[in-house]
Amino acid sequence: MLKRIITAIAALIVFVPCMIFSDTWIYPIFFSLCGVVAVFEMARCVGLHKNLWVTIPLYIAAAAAPCYMRLAYLKIHIFSYMNPAAGFLLLALLIVVWLYGVTVFSKGALDVTTVSTAFFGCLYAVGGFTCAVYLHDFASGYGKYFYLMIFIGAWMTDTFAYFTGRLFGKHKLIPEISPKKTVEGAIGGLVFCVIAFIAYALLYNNLWITHDAEPLSVAVFAVVGLITSVVSMIGDLAMSAVKRRFDIKDYGQILPGHGGVLDRFDSVLAVSILLTAAYVVLNGSL
Repeated sequence: MLKRIITAIAALIVFVPCMIFSDTWIYPIFFSLCGVVAVFEMARCVGLHKNLWVTIPLYIAAAAAPCYMRLAYLKIHIFSYMNPAAGFLLLALLIVVWLYGVTVFSKGALDVTTVSTAFFGCLYAVGGFTCAVYLHDFASGYGKYFYLMIFIGAWMTDTFAYFTGRLFGKHKLIPEISPKKTVEGAIGGLVFCVIAFIAYALLYNNLWITHDAEPLSVAVFAVVGLITSVVSMIGDLAMSAVKRRFDIKDYGQILPGHGGVLDRFDSVLAVSILLTAAYVVLNGSL
């Protein structure tokens, strides 16, 4: 417990300045670094981390995608003519073609199922980190602050699910995937995530709203908080399922007491994708 708390404090010391200076290149570079580490962790999980033909394109994509999103926002040179979503999709498809080619020419040395698992795990991680940059840069109006809800929603759910589960947990949630998670913990995480989203709406309406903006609906944000919490838990459990499949405890040891980047950001990735999709749907464009 003590190691977990100390690591969390140390991580916040690094993470908070990235949020404070999110308008600078510190923000996308931070997520590029997280993406590269996440790719390594996923590749090691499935046993492909030593195969450079597989990993190098994934490392390049992980490093490039969040920074590409910032370049697209700034409309620098050729990036001013490129749709950011189309560019990311094209990059992902090119990597698919490359990985299939590597698998074919390996003459049976590479298993297509393992390569596919590595690709989709890395796509999930890189996509989630890239969405965090997209939502920060491209979201207008309340979106200027809404990107913070990615981390608040995911980590409020994780933190209060953990403590509520330790205090009141009696009924196992899905023991086949995560033996320690409980129904009571899940309910606690969900409740506090909803409270956080309601608090955000109230803060925006009273402190951040501009004269030409519409106030946020507290009821709508309560529903969004509810959905966000559920998706956060799904993201957590999905990455746990991959660990169970490949028989590992943690994806890495970079964060003592927490594991690796994928262990700490598993729910953040799912929430990042969800909230970006919600923003895009509500605003009708990428």
